[in-house]
Amino acid sequence: MESEGSLCTRSSPPIPPDIHISPADGCVDSNETQQKSLVQSDGAQKKENIQINPAQTDGTPPSSSTKLCGYLNKQGGPLKAWKSRWFTYEEKSCQLFYYRMAQDINPLGKVDLSRATFSYPLQGEEGTFHIQTPERTVILKAANRDAQMYWLQQLQLKRALYREQHSRHQSLPRADNQTLDSTPSANNSTADFLPMVKTPSGLVGEEAASLPAPGVKNPLNVSIKHPLIELQNTMYSLLCRQSQEIRESVFHVDDDHNPSDTQKTPSKASTLPVPTPGSSLTPESSKARCQSLHENLQGQCLSTVPQNRKSSKEKSKPPELKGANAFEHTSHLHQENLSLAEEVKTQKELVVLLHKVVEAAQLEKCTFAQFLAAEGEQERLELLRHGERRMAKMQHHIESLQLENETLQRDLSQRDAHVAELQESVQLLMQKNQAKQEVILKLSEKLAACDANQQSTNGLKSETFKHLALENENLKDDLKAYTIQNKFLNSEIYQLTTLWRKSSEQEKSLMLKCAVLEASNCQMESRYLGILQKLQQSKELNSEQREEVKKVIKDSVQADLNTAIKLNPISDYDEFGFKIAIDYKAEDLKLLAKIQALEIRSQNLLKQEECDGPLLARCTQLLFGRPEEELSSSPELKSLLRTGLPREYRAKVWHFMIHTRTREYRERYPDRYQELCEKSRTSPHLVPRQIQLDLDRTLTNNQHFSPSSSLITQLERVLQAFSWQKPTVGYVQGLNRLAAIALLVLQKEEDAFWCLVAIVEYIMPHDYYTKDLLGCQADQRVFKDLMWEKLPRLMAHLEAQRVDVSLITVEWFLVLFVESLPSRILFKIWDAFLYEGTKVIFRYALALFKYREEHILKIHDSVEMYQYLRLFPNTIADGRKLTSIAFNDMNPLPMKLLRNRRAVHMERLRAEMKELENLQKAYEAEHVQCKEKELDTLASEDDEDV
Repeated sequence: MESEGSLCTRSSPPIPPDIHISPADGCVDSNETQQKSLVQSDGAQKKENIQINPAQTDGTPPSSSTKLCGYLNKQGGPLKAWKSRWFTYEEKSCQLFYYRMAQDINPLGKVDLSRATFSYPLQGEEGTFHIQTPERTVILKAANRDAQMYWLQQLQLKRALYREQHSRHQSLPRADNQTLDSTPSANNSTADFLPMVKTPSGLVGEEAASLPAPGVKNPLNVSIKHPLIELQNTMYSLLCRQSQEIRESVFHVDDDHNPSDTQKTPSKASTLPVPTPGSSLTPESSKARCQSLHENLQGQCLSTVPQNRKSSKEKSKPPELKGANAFEHTSHLHQENLSLAEEVKTQKELVVLLHKVVEAAQLEKCTFAQFLAAEGEQERLELLRHGERRMAKMQHHIESLQLENETLQRDLSQRDAHVAELQESVQLLMQKNQAKQEVILKLSEKLAACDANQQSTNGLKSETFKHLALENENLKDDLKAYTIQNKFLNSEIYQLTTLWRKSSEQEKSLMLKCAVLEASNCQMESRYLGILQKLQQSKELNSEQREEVKKVIKDSVQADLNTAIKLNPISDYDEFGFKIAIDYKAEDLKLLAKIQALEIRSQNLLKQEECDGPLLARCTQLLFGRPEEELSSSPELKSLLRTGLPREYRAKVWHFMIHTRTREYRERYPDRYQELCEKSRTSPHLVPRQIQLDLDRTLTNNQHFSPSSSLITQLERVLQAFSWQKPTVGYVQGLNRLAAIALLVLQKEEDAFWCLVAIVEYIMPHDYYTKDLLGCQADQRVFKDLMWEKLPRLMAHLEAQRVDVSLITVEWFLVLFVESLPSRILFKIWDAFLYEGTKVIFRYALALFKYREEHILKIHDSVEMYQYLRLFPNTIADGRKLTSIAFNDMNPLPMKLLRNRRAVHMERLRAEMKELENLQKAYEAEHVQCKEKELDTLASEDDEDV
């Protein structure tokens, strides 16, 4: 019992050297120990805050102050033998430490529970469960299945609480007294699957520490791996016993104290004079109370000291078993421990009561001193009146309390009457139940008599039935065990999934932070290279400085961007297979390519941080679950298309817009594509040869259109079918790129064919893809007019440099910016183009020049200007800014205005074409006449020769 006392007092406040606290005192009074600071030795830091409350006999879960600890068997060693160990959980580090005994100070080892999983085998030994960590698997065994499930559930809750508080410890620090019961997520995650197991009595907490350590005398229970720790623990236990014997004094309460003495203490305390509100303030009464208080205290001390000495002497004598077994002796000691705890509690109540009496006496003494110190009768009279007022106030308070007491008494009497009625009802029900049981007993006797008559004939059936019943019971037991195991595993899976989800969110947050840092690094490097480019073009540098700048630029260009350390690795190709950074073969453009690659990478990294949740929510609300037939044109859809569709919904919306434009034609010719493919297969000589030449030059910066790709074959069939669909057009260079984009998004060659038909025949103006490109030329003139209106300063600068923008923009209009813009911007343009038509091309073409207006105005060389205009669209990194310019800054740009101006320029072009044809005919006629004159001249010369 001395070692048990040392275990309990280890977590108690510091004790004066002349006062000894018994094991019951140190273990029971958890309320006082929670209010005082805990002082621990350096060697006991890993078992800090150990508080063991009395066993809860009602089987409720442990309270918030209960430490998770107890004896478990651990399988270990080369022989895989079971060794008894004392396990205790440490909340700060989420680790399970284990010792050989509860009194040891240094642990033999620990198990990290923060990343552990728990399970138990159904076919193994009873009480066995496993703790799997990334480093090892610990096999433990509890005393029974209830203790096993209790440990598993508590470990689950401890792990959940630690992970939850660890994730928010920086912003919301956890209080020391917070427990698993206050964590909703920890409770709900287990209770939803498996009800909480009651605390097993005598197997965890204070009761487990009070019992002798199992397997102490077993030589195999000693840890061979940790001999030094075993020696330290043994020495510590001996020192604790010696110090405990030295600290014993007259205030020591012995374990063998007679429990009957506990009942005498309150009676003595009750005889003490307690001041009441109605007591007088005379000096005689104050002196009498002080004297009675002194006599009571002296008598109490005199009556207590001999008993304590006697009990301490009796404690030194070893208890005699006298034939009783060890279990009865242990239970007897436990009962004595409880009685001593009650006695100590009573003594403490007595001390508190005496403190109150002393305080009341001091108050009366103080009042009496004031009364005597008063100089005149008037002041004394005022003090007496003040005392009377206080007495009247106290009397009034007593009367109100008496009224409240009477009310409670009436309520109690009513409840007692109600309980009596309920007891009468219960008595009647019990009588009815007894009558029914008698009837059942009589029927059972009759049934037994019938069975006895048939027993001889149904003996074999009875044995079979018993066997089947026994097997059925076994199956029910197995089913119940599997059900419990399934529920526990479900709770474990749920908790692990929750932990994984939280870890994923944390990882995502860290990845976003890393992406922002890397994007900032790319932006700084891009600015650095831009400054180097400006220094290279500066004329103020001398020859040595120019050479140094050229060397730095050469080193920067040769450095591969992909070999850099990337916290967020991004592929060289985007989601549609386009290469993100374009490789320029020209030596003077490699620096520009490096700057472009850095800017694009920076935008891609920052794009990971952008939240597309609102856009995806809008698309989901408008498009999710709706079949294509239910979609319709609306302002909401128009706004969504201008913003840009998510990839998940792009194919569905494109298919809707294409089907809407070609519905009538497809209804008349439902198998049109198959018929055209058959024509191109049976008549290959009529298919334009230019298709074969352009296949290998289609989207060379896209990995899906490599020469060995299956999309090349599909693209060839689409172009061949379209050449039969539109004989007046046949095939024009540029249609291959339009069909390739349609194949990338729609994934089906027939859908790509109808997309090409919708663009050429329904969206673009007529004569746009003919041999003379008449419609495209008209649009170029319309675009120049718009440039003069929207960007007059830029257009004047281009005219001064004699730069014709149509040489650059004609390709934009013919192939809808394919291979001119990054793919993430290109598909946004196509989304709006398929819905609104050609005005989207004008908007984005104007927006491109507006986006780079300041850069273009700084260029004063026509060759450099053409070179920059050809390359700058691929350097556009901010798609949102470009879209904002196109649909906000370029307003107003109605479709009616474009049609009117296109018609005017078409008439002019036709007139110019007609005039050109007339000039050509006149030239041909003049050329014929010249040839005839030359022939006549030659003939006359021949005649002269003759």
